[in-house]
Amino acid sequence: MGKIKKTMGHYRLVYPMMLLKLLIFYWQTDRLDLMSVYEVPILSILFLFFIYEMFSLKEGKGWRYGFYIVYTVITLLMFADAAYSSYFGKYISVNQIYQLAGFGQIAGDGNVIGASVNPCCLLTLVDYPFVLYWYKIRKKEKKENKKPYVRTMRVVFFVVVFGSFIYYGFNPMNLRSVQQINHIEFFTYHTNDILVNVVGKMKRRSVDEEKIKKTMTRIVPKSSGQRYHGVAKGKNLILIQTESLNNFVVGKTYNGQEITPNMNRLLKKDTISFPYFYSTTGVGNTCDAEFSTLNSLYPNDERECYRMYVDNTYNGLPWMFREKGYDAMAFHGYIKTFWNRNEAYKNQGFSRYYSEEDFDITQVSGFGLTDKEMFRQSVEILKTKKQPFFAFMITLTNHIPYELSPSLATLSLKEEDENSTFGNYLQTVRYTDEAFGDLIHYLKKSGLYDNTVIAIYGDHQGMNMETPSVSSKMTKFLGKKYDYDEMLRVPFLIHIPGLGMARRENIVGGQVDIMPTIANLMDLDPGQPYVFGHDLLNTQEGFLAQISYVGKGSFLTGKDHLLFKIGKDATVENGRLLSLLDGSRRNLNKNLCQKYSDRALCLLEICKKVLDFNLIANYVTH
Repeated sequence: MGKIKKTMGHYRLVYPMMLLKLLIFYWQTDRLDLMSVYEVPILSILFLFFIYEMFSLKEGKGWRYGFYIVYTVITLLMFADAAYSSYFGKYISVNQIYQLAGFGQIAGDGNVIGASVNPCCLLTLVDYPFVLYWYKIRKKEKKENKKPYVRTMRVVFFVVVFGSFIYYGFNPMNLRSVQQINHIEFFTYHTNDILVNVVGKMKRRSVDEEKIKKTMTRIVPKSSGQRYHGVAKGKNLILIQTESLNNFVVGKTYNGQEITPNMNRLLKKDTISFPYFYSTTGVGNTCDAEFSTLNSLYPNDERECYRMYVDNTYNGLPWMFREKGYDAMAFHGYIKTFWNRNEAYKNQGFSRYYSEEDFDITQVSGFGLTDKEMFRQSVEILKTKKQPFFAFMITLTNHIPYELSPSLATLSLKEEDENSTFGNYLQTVRYTDEAFGDLIHYLKKSGLYDNTVIAIYGDHQGMNMETPSVSSKMTKFLGKKYDYDEMLRVPFLIHIPGLGMARRENIVGGQVDIMPTIANLMDLDPGQPYVFGHDLLNTQEGFLAQISYVGKGSFLTGKDHLLFKIGKDATVENGRLLSLLDGSRRNLNKNLCQKYSDRALCLLEICKKVLDFNLIANYVTH
């Protein structure tokens, strides 16, 4: 026992413990497969040892407490990176630090954290008490500091490490190879992130609007033709954003039961559907899906657009409908301040927003009014409104962690799926589908159905493949590996009573394409040039940039129906190419993928400039 105590009391054990910390961190953030980039582990080790050695040079409480503070920040930031990466697949940015502090804004309640984040992330904290203890022991060892050769070695070590930090963290020559490292290595990533997102914003320059429009002409997917133009002109529109609805549930059975019987019925009559449709969310997830849908603009990976660009001028669907004499209303069964909707909806163009504060809270499941009650009460409101109207509805019951009151559950689960995320998800999906059936019933009963177009889409995935238990359940359910091709796919259908046909459009599209597609059907005019999607009913191409989960530089293309996921080091050569038709891995054509990846990045960069400089304001007067 005495030997163990003596061994554990040796401060040099701090070095293997720090190595263990880095190993756990890169394992938790899924970067171990990229350690072939040899500079990454070397740099991480050097920087961590540098910090430890630097604070060991001098005696005194100030140095000791300084080390405690710095190491605490590093440890918490590594934990935040691991937790964020377990859901979004990337490190956290300085832009999202505020979200971490108020995680409820992302999730709605604390239970979501446990459902979304891998608990193994806590392993990044395992070294913390030991390192602080060994640091305190080392402060008592003074002899080593008096040896001349030790001081010389330290000077050389500090110069080399500091020089490496400047070169890699600041990337003064803007080298692609250094950028690759900055996407993987912990210290240089966060240094570069601060430089870009804090210092860079202080140097914002003017923008060349004509150059932006010329670039858009070259890279934005194009539509041409008049198919379906104006077939729904003058009708009401109910546009429904469905919480966490993946496409794999549509048309599928589970344990001998249809998961979405009401959606399945809609698809058989008077409906245009898009089976290769994908989410285009940023870090705001649900609210960014709304933003992209309403405005045909890409969000970004900095902050949710409803806060970052809340004061911008827009001319999306709400304003386009109002210019045609429509009333534009939004409905959501949760508090009005969530995702800053109460402020954002003013400039989005909604004349009225009905939230939890406006509904009778007659039935709650999860953390808000149930979808069935939200639909029932919304139709009661719409009955009193002048037609035509535009109603934007956001469902809630199918929100992670998929908690449904047992009295509302109607799907019979297999014993192996009870109390699992997968089983609970199917249960809440079934409930939301039943709510769609009720909505149709309410509309028919009120006399609104025949003159109302109903468009339904999913905002983002419900089953995250980064969660091992979810991935294994999904792979078994699908009969193939659950991958990004299925995870990012969400349903989109447009039901037009009296259309006289049911049609599948196999073009690749996403939420950024909904506004121009609806505009074609209902004869609306955007009235400004900054539309980044295209009408899916009159196009042959199909191209979509991606942001979250698969990383900027990823894309989907209708040519051969492919999804490309950029490497975690932001390089094409370490990326993956998947077939959207069957999920199979395809051989990587590096030159072609680089071309499309650059196009996707350019779409996001140009759209961000449009938002940063509020360019839409130059074309509208409201």
